[in-house]
Amino acid sequence: MAAAAVHEPARLRGGEAAAAAGRADRGQLHPAVRGEHGVRHTGMATAMDTLCGQAYGARQYHLLGVYKQRAMVVLAAACVPIALVWASAGRILLLLGQDAGIAAEAGAYARWMLPSLAAYVPLQCHIRFLQTQTVVLPVTASSAATALLHPLVCWLLVFRAGMGSKGAALANAISYAVNLAILAVYVRASNTCKGRWSGFSGEAFKELRQFAALAMPSAMMICLEWWSFEILVLLSGLLPNPQLETSVLSICLNTGALLYMVPLGLCSSISTRVSNEIGAGQPQAAKRATRVVMYMALSEGLVISFTMFLLRNVWGYMYSYEQEVVTYIARMLPILGISFFIDGLHSSLSGVLTGCGKQKIGAAVNLGAFYLVGIPVAVLLAFYLHLNGMGLWLGIVCGSIIKLLVLIIVSCCIDWEKEAILAKDRVFSSSLPVA
Repeated sequence: MAAAAVHEPARLRGGEAAAAAGRADRGQLHPAVRGEHGVRHTGMATAMDTLCGQAYGARQYHLLGVYKQRAMVVLAAACVPIALVWASAGRILLLLGQDAGIAAEAGAYARWMLPSLAAYVPLQCHIRFLQTQTVVLPVTASSAATALLHPLVCWLLVFRAGMGSKGAALANAISYAVNLAILAVYVRASNTCKGRWSGFSGEAFKELRQFAALAMPSAMMICLEWWSFEILVLLSGLLPNPQLETSVLSICLNTGALLYMVPLGLCSSISTRVSNEIGAGQPQAAKRATRVVMYMALSEGLVISFTMFLLRNVWGYMYSYEQEVVTYIARMLPILGISFFIDGLHSSLSGVLTGCGKQKIGAAVNLGAFYLVGIPVAVLLAFYLHLNGMGLWLGIVCGSIIKLLVLIIVSCCIDWEKEAILAKDRVFSSSLPVA
């Protein structure tokens, strides 16, 4: 996950550099198609945060490998509709009213992203399998190695091989495969994973409906939020000067994806801690962990948001050398800082819900906050009050505020003793004999 996130800025920059001969492709619609497999499969994989985390806390270690197998099967099945959408991405964007040149470039990029699906699914399952056992150092090391390799792979394919944005897409597949290979070797060779993963078995195809029942709301919990940001990029293509607007919104989206890795780490940590603690029958420890992570999210949000404000006049040069783009980004970054601060707080609360297995509530909150409030307000500000791209992002900020307020109320109403009982029932209701 960390490695995948580090790739985002390089991908956008590579897309712009490959299009230096003209403005038809700044990589601006890459985000509109590049995130589909990432958010959906990352979302579905978070079902493992609940199931594996609670099983680990309850010391039912044999269930970890079983849940990992089931996750691979369910996520692989989800690849089929995604692959079909990617294969038709160019035509879909044309139907949505996007510029023909941008749609063609984005469609080609999406098709060349197809190979990454084969590596991304098992990669996410390996990461969650290890994280829920609090085994994070190997994940960090593999991500770091992949991140160091990725710029070289991008350069070779984008510039040396002359593949442009297609090479940037293919580079992701290679990097995912490298990351997967490192983690797979660790899982097979490490003493830590003995008795928890011994390869595939017939258990992979049992109780898939129960796993999918948790995986689908897990996916929607993340997808509904991420898609709202992707919709901003699509809507920006309908604004005056769409090339400028889509470029700026895409840079904001990539900036958010990069900086979001900090609160995402807190989200993963708290979901693991909460699931482990309630699985172990220690609800008060889970409650204390929730308080601690909120203080941490508040602190890091203030620091990073203030840093973004200080760097607003130079941040745009990381993505583009066109003064018009850099100036626009400087105006957008204070709003982006506010957005990042709010997102950091509610992402930690989302992690708490994931640890408790309350993804359905999280999905419902995202649906209401972003699609009943955020996007309508964004359309109003951008198209009727003529605030353009800034209005689009302000609308999403309104949705984020609503989400934060609702999640605070939900979190304050959690009955931790009841959650511990539910976790115990979930773990011991497995069809496998208890070890």
